[in-house]
Amino acid sequence: MDDKKRHLLSINLEDYFQVAPLRQVIPKHHWSRFSLRVEQNTLAALDLLDRFNAKATFFALGWLAERRPDMIAEIVRRGHEVASKGYQHAKFAQLSQAEFETDFLRARDVIETASGQAVLGYRIAEGSLPTNDLAPFEFLARQGIRYDSSVRPFGTGFVGKPNWRRIQKVSGADWSLTEVPLSSQSLFGIPVPMTGGNYLRQEPEAVFNARLARYLKTSDAPWHFYFHIWELDPEQPRISAISTLARLRQYRNIERMPERLATYLRDHDFHGIAAHLDLVPQAVAPRTAPLAAKVETPVRVVGANRKHATIVVPCYNEEATLPYLDGTLVSLAEQNRATLKLSYVFVDDGSKDRTWDVLNELFSRRADCTLIRHRQNRGIAAATMTGIHAARDEIVCGIDCDCSFDPHELSNMIPLLTDDVDMVQASPYHRDGGVTNVPAWRLALSRNLSRIYRMVLRHKFASYTACFRVYRRDSIARIRLDDEGFLGIAEMFIRLDRGGARIFEFPAVLESRLLGVSKMKTLKVIRAHLGMLARLAFGRLDDATEPPRPQTPPAKPNFITTDK
Repeated sequence: MDDKKRHLLSINLEDYFQVAPLRQVIPKHHWSRFSLRVEQNTLAALDLLDRFNAKATFFALGWLAERRPDMIAEIVRRGHEVASKGYQHAKFAQLSQAEFETDFLRARDVIETASGQAVLGYRIAEGSLPTNDLAPFEFLARQGIRYDSSVRPFGTGFVGKPNWRRIQKVSGADWSLTEVPLSSQSLFGIPVPMTGGNYLRQEPEAVFNARLARYLKTSDAPWHFYFHIWELDPEQPRISAISTLARLRQYRNIERMPERLATYLRDHDFHGIAAHLDLVPQAVAPRTAPLAAKVETPVRVVGANRKHATIVVPCYNEEATLPYLDGTLVSLAEQNRATLKLSYVFVDDGSKDRTWDVLNELFSRRADCTLIRHRQNRGIAAATMTGIHAARDEIVCGIDCDCSFDPHELSNMIPLLTDDVDMVQASPYHRDGGVTNVPAWRLALSRNLSRIYRMVLRHKFASYTACFRVYRRDSIARIRLDDEGFLGIAEMFIRLDRGGARIFEFPAVLESRLLGVSKMKTLKVIRAHLGMLARLAFGRLDDATEPPRPQTPPAKPNFITTDK
């Protein structure tokens, strides 16, 4: 196809974990825990545009612009426009008018600070701005926005509204801006998308190309094509907790997007929206501080009386999860830097993927981290005990590598480990706890198992098997386990319970893992628990303890490989 007409290209600048299909499992306050991939994808997009001499408008999320200002500056340096996609990723319906205005101002400030140019355009992060309420358009116009590109004129709601399907002026008594909607095409009288992004990925290529040829032949308007920056990243981590429909929306045909985009960039001439509207970029003076930075943050003084605690992280084939874990632990340490001094023991339990390599890349240079490697997979309880024996402190925290329990809750659990308490047990089935995105059948099995344990143990808890715990090292390190796998986690509780220990139950929220797959074989673990219950019922569980191992400083460099 050799099309000489000049068309519009816009690019949504956001990272893979911030978009609508993943919102059900990734709340916004977890964004900082993910490793950003947006820079590498933006550079790939810029190189692709340079290859075909194409220009574009990048609608940038303010949250990213604040964290990666050099990326925004590079987009401008390469001759492209940077417009605003708001600060947070939200629908207009999720915001009040006041929240919408605050979100816009915060994003505008950080984008202009990074780019050195005035923001001329806006696009709502998700969905459309309402066409029956001009209040948001008026606000944008009065803030100097020259055009909006938030209207997606698709579906029956736009039947009989041809003006909203083309570039038009939207105005009031003393204000105006230009609306630049995404392209649409009528099918049986109903407007349907004729653009890119998810619409392009889901549609068969031959059907899309046939519709595009008809659009270009019959329409005198420019084609408004768009894509998301993360669609250039087929190797992005796969979020395993989402629904099948969300998985299709996020990942289907993503591996083919770079090639398809290159085809359209080769066959068509693209420029940005401001250039199409003959809007000249305007330089702005650097701002002294973004809007959000005007709120004063109290200074926390790090005192000498902080509690010392070691966090033990058993890892088995967790290559995909470790960057997210790293971000979470950084957040945890920062949140508690005035009250906790944390060190870490990571135990690679004979992983068969790149877990050991990634552990070294992330943590081996840190003095507060010890890395230990089992040459063979022994089980999560064995890895946990290895970490406990290597811990530097009397307070030892066991967490899941996948962060299915939020490690930030340790700041609430550690104070419960008073002098007369030997362990604090997280309990998602406690009346004040909770479970999200976990299959109902698994919940039913776990709850029934807990009911049976409650009948034979001293501590009448709602849950006994969660790995998320705070231990007193002297109490747990002397225990010898019969089972080194998932059952061994329950066995730790059982042996402490039978030995007269005091255990505190802490209500917590269990979430389905975001990355990677669970290593637990459900039926095998259930059979093991039934065997343990039988041993308890018939008095066949012998007391098993060993002398506590001495605490020794970590090896130099700070990793150990064990033959066990």
